[in-house]
Amino acid sequence: MIKLKSNRLSKGLSKLRNGSGGGNGGNRGDATTMRLMGEVKWELRPGGMLVQRREMGGDNVMEGVITIRVTTVSKWHDISIRATSTFGELKMTLSTITNLEAKEQRLLFKGKEREDGEHLHMVGVRDNDKVLLLQDPAIKVTKLRKLAKPHIYRTITV
Repeated sequence: MIKLKSNRLSKGLSKLRNGSGGGNGGNRGDATTMRLMGEVKWELRPGGMLVQRREMGGDNVMEGVITIRVTTVSKWHDISIRATSTFGELKMTLSTITNLEAKEQRLLFKGKEREDGEHLHMVGVRDNDKVLLLQDPAIKVTKLRKLAKPHIYRTITV
């Protein structure tokens, strides 16, 4: 018995069966191979995208924790923080160390000031990267004006 198929249909079916059109029989990354390697773990990114969880290498590395060197004009601090944290959370951590409130801080990474809602891993911050911490100049000026302003005391007569 002879079966007649068009080449186009058979190529399309072979891609579906094999998971990829390569056909070399090696590790293709298809669903069967993934099941043999172990259970696939998924994570939900802050942007709402569902992706396969990345495994961190190393024996002593905590999962998802990175070390960032935050530099000011004259000092630097090594901060360990989760990679999925936001720059606002980093500012809160830095406020305990630098005695600057979070609203007084400006964080720059790769030459750009970052917003409080931006996530570290989404911007590209990785282990041992550097972030520049500056004091907001507008708040610095208002603090200096408050210190220079003479205190006016009212006399209250009763």
